[in-house]
Amino acid sequence: MREGPRRAHRTSLLKRTGGQIFGEDAVDWSREWKPLAGIAAAFLALYHLPVGASRFDNAVLEALHLAKWYAEEHVILCLIPAFFIAGAVAVFVSQASVIRYLGADAPKGLAYGVASVSGCLLAVCSCTILPLFAGIYRIGAGLGPAAAFLYSGPAINILAVILTARVLGLELGIARAVGAVLFSIVIGLLMHLIFCRDEAARVSAMAQSPETEAPRPLWQTAVFFASMIGILVFANWGPPQDPFGPWAAIFQARWIITAAFAVLLVVALLAWFGFGRLQAAMIGIPVTALAAVFPQWPLASFSAGVVGLGVAAARDQGEVGQWLDETWGFAKKILPLLFIGVLAAGFLLGRPGEEGLIPAAWVSRSVGGNTLSANLFAAVAGAFMYFATLTEVPILQGLMGAGMGKGPALALLLAGPAVSLPNMLVIKGVLGTKKTLVYAALVVTMAAASGLVYGTLCE
Repeated sequence: MREGPRRAHRTSLLKRTGGQIFGEDAVDWSREWKPLAGIAAAFLALYHLPVGASRFDNAVLEALHLAKWYAEEHVILCLIPAFFIAGAVAVFVSQASVIRYLGADAPKGLAYGVASVSGCLLAVCSCTILPLFAGIYRIGAGLGPAAAFLYSGPAINILAVILTARVLGLELGIARAVGAVLFSIVIGLLMHLIFCRDEAARVSAMAQSPETEAPRPLWQTAVFFASMIGILVFANWGPPQDPFGPWAAIFQARWIITAAFAVLLVVALLAWFGFGRLQAAMIGIPVTALAAVFPQWPLASFSAGVVGLGVAAARDQGEVGQWLDETWGFAKKILPLLFIGVLAAGFLLGRPGEEGLIPAAWVSRSVGGNTLSANLFAAVAGAFMYFATLTEVPILQGLMGAGMGKGPALALLLAGPAVSLPNMLVIKGVLGTKKTLVYAALVVTMAAASGLVYGTLCE
């Protein structure tokens, strides 16, 4: 019988080594060059790491500062409520309803109207929108409406548009509002057209899923979601510029309003979702106690409510338990990518008002005037930077004071809040690399083109 090449190689090796061989088989170096190259690259990077250079050391500190700030300001109040909403979408919203209103075959006016309005009502940043986007896309929303929702959430932010108009000028505020609304619809339609074949296969697979009857009336589910959205919106209500207007009054009462929505959530769980009194007590008692003892630290009460809800949901074997499972699934998938992206963004670009590895002077010099390169650079830089809600306005105010043109300013306003490096890493996990690159390219291209047109008209 003829020996196979693997056995013949082993026999030859045994003869050369006196019958001794380490391991089951010899190393196949034709397959091992990739791990070897990776180890060598990592070694060379560490060997030549510019530790001690002031800019590098400062960039590392900026990455850690930005990650710390993100953890303090956004995880508890923004992301955790968003994860719970996304988990609730996966469990309590019927797939048939999502497909009817946001599916690829839904009437375009209805689908894109619902997607853009739903997003703009939330007033969240490019990272907080991600769990909600992943939730609706997973249970049947078409790629186009889902992309419109993904863009509209952070971009069509009513508070940010008002602040832009007051600080940077009325015409720039109007241009931002009009551009963001059009962008959400156009980007969604283009994503649908570019990937229509993939969408057809996905729609076909969704159609084969059995439809389940809703276990409760629509109005009860609407109240349940309204309570969670209210918590998300008002817990993150920022201080307005005018300390005496209606927005300031809401800011002063934001924790009372948030508490009212939290009570509504618990009542809904008790009345319609099979929550027991003991489970409700797990939430209410620690929250009330902390609010009474530490009224100056509302974040402590909020955190206690989150932990209590998680523990109470974990004891449930029905829908509420599934809700926690889905919430944890989104958090486990999204949070690591977000923190990696935030660290990378901080290392390269620093925090608002600070410098990372890339000098701020480079950015200022590159966005002056109204050239194509200036608008494109502003759009690309905005797409990679991380902007928390409303922070883009003071950043732009400083850049415009340093010579930034009006066109590049609009380009950054249209691209920056809607996408970011952390945002793109998570979108890649939901849609894949190809769709993510196309989405980011559409945002950057349209933002740069809009900035160029706007800058030309305003000269």
